[in-house]
Formats: sequence, C-alpha cells, structure tokens
Amino acid sequence: MFTYDWIALFITFLGTMFLVGELLVNMRGIFAILGFGFITVYFAGYLETEMFIIMMFVYFLGIILMIIDGKLVNDGTLATIGAATMVIAVGFSAPNWVAGLYSVIGVVLGGSASLLFLRVFKQRKMWSKMALNDQLSSEMGYNSMNEGYQFLLGKQGEAVTDMRPVGSVQIDDEEYSAVSNGQWITHGDKVEATKVDGTKILVKKLSDH
Repeated sequence: MFTYDWIALFITFLGTMFLVGELLVNMRGIFAILGFGFITVYFAGYLETEMFIIMMFVYFLGIILMIIDGKLVNDGTLATIGAATMVIAVGFSAPNWVAGLYSVIGVVLGGSASLLFLRVFKQRKMWSKMALNDQLSSEMGYNSMNEGYQFLLGKQGEAVTDMRPVGSVQIDDEEYSAVSNGQWITHGDKVEATKVDGTKILVKKLSDH
C-alpha cells in the first residue's frame, strides 16, 4: 500500500508512458523494461498474489491488443479496446476510488505523453503502415470524388437560375450546382462546363451568335 494515493498517478503514468512508448518507437526493450517495472510496483503495492497475477494479465492483454492492431489489423479498433482494458485493470486494482481515479488519470496521461517519443526517436514500421493505409484510403476517396463529375467537362447546358456566381445548370437533362467563372450569368443563358474539381463545377457563358 502506498503512503499517499497520488503516488499511484505517477507510477501508472511512468509505467504506461514507457510501455506504450516501446510500442511506438524502437528502443530495443529499454522502455519495455522500465514500464514493466513501474506497473509491477503499482499492482504489487495494492494486490495479493492471486489478484496481482490476474490484473497484470488484464493490463498486458491491453498491450497485446495494441500490438496485434499495429501488426495485423491497422485500424485502431483493437488498440482502443486495449487502452480501455489497461484503464480497467489499474482502476479496479486500487483500494479506493481516489487512488483508482489517480491511477486511471496516470494511464491516460502516460499514453498521451508517450506520443512525445515520436518527436525524438524512430517510429516503428507497424505504425508507419497504419499511417500509410490511412493516407492511401484518403487519397482513394479523394480521387473517387474528384472523378465523379469529370464526364461533364466540356459539355454544354443551360443556366436554370441566375448565377451570382453560384447557381444551378442543366446538362443532359440533369440539374447540377455550379459556379460561374466571374461572369454574370442569367437564367436561360447557354453555358459550358470548363473545369470540374470533385463536386465543384465551373461554367462559363457561351457567346451569343
């Protein structure tokens, strides 16, 4: 039992910061050893042998879920569940709600503080893979949207509202929102789609002959 409840905050903070930090950056196990030491001290300070083993297992199950997420799943779901598992383990191990609150705050702050290691040390490849997947998904989504109205490029139609500069045009019997290229276009004017960017359609007024 610790003399003061707030000591639990610092122990769980340091333990979680180093353990999660080891997952984020490659420190060759140094952070893992430090984190394991702090977390062991925390659980040993509050629990008897049997519960000590159980809660240590629950806490490190959260770490394992984070590892699985980083290496296999890469969507953050298991990592979130793992973080919640770690919070539950330290919270329920405390002898009173004050110590439990301090412990949970320590885990949350420790996990957040571990992100600072990314600014100093080399990031592990498994998290780079997740970031790359997110980037590719984002780019694919952007490209898909960007190509949505490309078929309208160069087509002619008619303004169905006044455009000052935003309004609506009708092309191939379909109505679309569009923006003029700075011209004042009135209802009924003939227009041509000159540029398409995603769902934004730029039109110009056709000269009257």
